[in-house]
Amino acid sequence: MTPGRAGDQAHHSTWLKRGARVGLVAYGVVHLLIAWIALQVAWSSGGGNASSGGALKTLADQPLGRTMLWVLAVGLVALTLWQIATAIWGYQSEDDPKRLWKRLIAGGRAVVYGVLTFSATKIAAGSGGSSGDDSKEEGITARLLSAPAGRVLVVVVSLAILAVAVSQVRRGLAEKFTHDLEPAATTGDSGRTVLALGKVGYVAKGVAIGVVGILFGWAALAYDPEKAGGLDDALKTVRDQPFGPYLLSAVALGLAAFGLYCFAWARHAKTR
Repeated sequence: MTPGRAGDQAHHSTWLKRGARVGLVAYGVVHLLIAWIALQVAWSSGGGNASSGGALKTLADQPLGRTMLWVLAVGLVALTLWQIATAIWGYQSEDDPKRLWKRLIAGGRAVVYGVLTFSATKIAAGSGGSSGDDSKEEGITARLLSAPAGRVLVVVVSLAILAVAVSQVRRGLAEKFTHDLEPAATTGDSGRTVLALGKVGYVAKGVAIGVVGILFGWAALAYDPEKAGGLDDALKTVRDQPFGPYLLSAVALGLAAFGLYCFAWARHAKTR
């Protein structure tokens, strides 16, 4: 058996698919927790850390939370491996340009899921927390700003994040997320619900990511790494605007919609 054939069989492994579905459920749970924390941030001066790390830490602090985190981590590992396999062996029936683009997207997802897996494992093992998430962003920005042409580098990072944000909004509005679903997922009354959750969820994610990109751009213009930040800083920036609590509540509900969409995605994920 050739390595390519063996890899393709691994890509379509029943156990890998089942694990990936658990990982998608885990991804949904994380977004529901972020949404819950964001609602608390919207209507209080503190409210907790509304980042993926903060959400995982919140789960770890619940009864049996660390056990649940280990289960989620296993699912996220499978989800990461599934996207790696998709990036290497997936979309074999597509035309070349489209196939390359979809494989790049799968590779990007593998990185995102891999980072989340690392965080979940670290917190489950009791060696991680959420307090330093945004300080890490500031530390990275500080190192970039201190490099030659550092301000340009930070602007490039800002533009890249904004590009991701725009792609998320476009993915939601154009219903491009349906490419990840089996056709049956979008038919009937339940299908309309899935479409609505996906649209609202991806647009909300795009808005939240876009604010992160703006913060990086602001840090470059002000030449101040403390202006940068992660998702938690982004959501708190939204809160501090006029009508901010209402705007942040809307974003939180959108993130909750994405979390619910992930459950539908887990059930109807297109695995071929």
